[in-house]
Amino acid sequence: MELSCKTEYTLLALLELTGHYNEGEPLQIRQIAKQQNIPDRYLEQLLATLKRGNIVRSQRGAKGGYLLAREPWTITLLDVINCLDGATAIASGSKTRAITEASAIVQETWEEVRDRTNEILQDYTLQDLWEKLNNRRQLNIMYYI
Repeated sequence: MELSCKTEYTLLALLELTGHYNEGEPLQIRQIAKQQNIPDRYLEQLLATLKRGNIVRSQRGAKGGYLLAREPWTITLLDVINCLDGATAIASGSKTRAITEASAIVQETWEEVRDRTNEILQDYTLQDLWEKLNNRRQLNIMYYI
């Protein structure tokens, strides 16, 4: 399984919103794009998808922009993946019926991988990623003292 560019950009944008969650101030697309080096137009599409999935919300006006729709500790990585690619994104496996014992074993193993992947993605929230990022930043600061 590979991390798609779409998923990576989405998680980077959500991390940026998570970092500003407590301020309650919306971030504009250009702010997020600049901070995370994401193309503006692509980010606009991603945020529209996240808005439809109730992961972010938008605020209109001169000081408008995007905010997380829910608390970052309630938004799991599985929520994000399902919003972007649909609930079947990780479930996709072989559509064929197992014909041999060997193919049945392969399909059963893939189902186990899928189930474990879903469990891991369900265990991590945006808040968890934010805390990992802050911990790494703290370590980097200590090295430069």
